[in-house]
Amino acid sequence: MAPTAGPPLIPPAELQSFSEHLASSKRILALLGAGLSASSGLPTFRGAGGLWRTHDATVLATPESFEQDPGLVWQFYSYRRHMALKAQPNQAHFALAALAEKMPGFMTLSQNVDGLSQRAGHARAQLQLLHGSLFDVKCTSFYCDFVEQNFADPIVPALELPIDESDLTSDEARHAMSNALNAKKQSKELDISDEKVALPELAERDLPHCPKCKEGLLRPGVVWFGEALPRKVLHTIDDFVTSSSKIDLILVIGTSARVYPAAGYVDIARAKGARVAVINTDASDAPAGGMRKGDWFFRGDAARIVPELFKSVIGEIEEPSGRL
Repeated sequence: MAPTAGPPLIPPAELQSFSEHLASSKRILALLGAGLSASSGLPTFRGAGGLWRTHDATVLATPESFEQDPGLVWQFYSYRRHMALKAQPNQAHFALAALAEKMPGFMTLSQNVDGLSQRAGHARAQLQLLHGSLFDVKCTSFYCDFVEQNFADPIVPALELPIDESDLTSDEARHAMSNALNAKKQSKELDISDEKVALPELAERDLPHCPKCKEGLLRPGVVWFGEALPRKVLHTIDDFVTSSSKIDLILVIGTSARVYPAAGYVDIARAKGARVAVINTDASDAPAGGMRKGDWFFRGDAARIVPELFKSVIGEIEEPSGRL
């Protein structure tokens, strides 16, 4: 007896109604969150592994922490850069990039800093990074305006990981990291399970410095807690929203969209007539305003669902062979 086919990834009636609306839409917003990158194997911001399990990421991600201990903060972000570079854009990233190419009236607002959308070829004019990027660096000197994109791993030799945890089992990683880091003479100790693991104390001279002014420290180009969202990004989004009286659709992918200002864009789109389509693994992760008649909730892995939703417009997704 042939095996019984499982239920379709997306209920046919819902897929048809969404596809028809997508095909007729002229102006579309997409709001992206960490759930989009989960399919690429990236831990969430608060879920960084290894020796960072005993740190509160929200404490490290502040201007005050960088001023007090830039070496520790840079080690945290060097780890995150390394993990993001080991990950690859998934099918949803490529599908969003393809939709941007097909639809000039499509604007994506990403809360992710991992660079995967850019590496998938998403047109930068249609991709606004609300929280910045791990791969932008900028000078901290008040008198210097240096900013550049930088994918070096590590960005300076002192930030090289003693060992790549992702290539080992958890027990192997814990012992290898412990042995490698404890060889450092100057260190801070952190508890990981029942072991003491050392973090090297880095001198400021060994951290990334500005090549323009030669004096200021470079910092990750992300938005830290207590900092304003990038003004240029907000102006670009405002221009897109206000340039027309109508928005047809807002896609909410891999985020609950319950925290402002991100949640506010759902409200703004609704006020301009948009229908809402949520793609998330958790059925309880609806936007702050809840779901309304005519909205769609597609539960599951964004990497599988998004390409299927867009197929009627973009066709089948083919990943490029050469990827960063």
